[in-house]
Amino acid sequence: MKQLLLDIQPAPPPSLENFVIGRNAEALDSLRRVASGQSDQRFIYLWGAEGCGKTHLLKSCAMLAARLDLPLTTADDVHLLTEEAQIQLFNTFNHLRENPAAGVLVSAGLASPMQMALRDDLATRLAWGLVYQLHPLTDEEKARALRTHASERGMKLPDEVVDYCLRYLRRDLPTLMATLDALDEWSLTTKKPVTVPMLRKLLQLPLNI
Repeated sequence: MKQLLLDIQPAPPPSLENFVIGRNAEALDSLRRVASGQSDQRFIYLWGAEGCGKTHLLKSCAMLAARLDLPLTTADDVHLLTEEAQIQLFNTFNHLRENPAAGVLVSAGLASPMQMALRDDLATRLAWGLVYQLHPLTDEEKARALRTHASERGMKLPDEVVDYCLRYLRRDLPTLMATLDALDEWSLTTKKPVTVPMLRKLLQLPLNI
């Protein structure tokens, strides 16, 4: 039984289509157009708290551009870059700016460019393009996302299970989705309906969800 729960299907790869938009529609639209070569914008910088989807979006843009054979560079966690890495990113920015055929840059960090104690020259460059703050999902939006995910799996998800997840689990969406998938697998295996007691029992198993 425990091994069955460990054999959960991996989450689908990140894409712009499976990103839960929330209040980030404008940023998502700009990213889609830049990554597909449908925009004159060459630089986009995203910022926001951990878990708001920055890495998901950078990976999604890279995958979309790769499918279309378009050059796109990403730089994640800019706030963690060493001095040397900041210089490299600064040089990359200048190269892309001077050579439009070299592609576009999508980067991300915890705060806006001028608020991360970066080198002044790099912070200024990052602020030149489009800058978007990514807003985290509200509890209502997370609940909606969980219900949609459950519906896509053909899973009957009681409201009290959603409430329990949002109250007691880690609140980032990947964790919530992984827990839901494990719960669905166990429900199918035991042929029992999804309930809060089932979820509690699942969370007591030695799973690193």
